[in-house]
Amino acid sequence: MALSTTKKTIIVFSGDLDKVMAAFIIANGAAAMGDDVTMFFTFWGLNALRKPEKIKVKKSFLQGMFGKMMPRGADKLGISKMNFGGMGAAMMKIVMKQHNVTTLPQLIQTAKEQDIKMIACAMSMDVMGIKEEELIDGLEFAGVATYLAEADESNVNLFI
Repeated sequence: MALSTTKKTIIVFSGDLDKVMAAFIIANGAAAMGDDVTMFFTFWGLNALRKPEKIKVKKSFLQGMFGKMMPRGADKLGISKMNFGGMGAAMMKIVMKQHNVTTLPQLIQTAKEQDIKMIACAMSMDVMGIKEEELIDGLEFAGVATYLAEADESNVNLFI
C-alpha cells in the first residue's frame, strides 16, 4: 500500500460542538486543497449526524433511553468546556454569528458538496442504539477495518 500525501483521515469520537466543528473545518480545508478526506464517526461523534427530528424506529428499552439522553443533530451539541446546561453553546453560537463563522450544519453540507467520505461506525451505532434511518443522508456504514484501510493510505490521521 502506497502512502498518499493527498489523503487525510479523521476519527470523530467527540460529540462536543467545538470539537466536531474543528473536525469539519480541518476536513473541509483539506478537501478544498484537493485532498481525499475520510471522516469516521464513532460513539458520541455520531450525534452530530443525527437528524434533528424524531424518527420512528424499533429499539430496545435501553437503546430508547440512550436516544432520549443524546443530542439529536448538529444544532443540539453542547461545548466541551463551560457548557452550563446548554447556555455556553448558545453564547458561542451568538458570537460565531457576529463574526460570520460558518455553522456546523453548514460545514456538514459543505463536506457533502466536497465529496468528503463520512462513515458511521456500525458497531458504535449498535451499542448506542442508533439506526441508519436516524442519521443524515449521504453516509456510509462500516466498521473499524474500513477506517483502518483508509488510514493506511493517508499521511494525516486525526482523532478528535
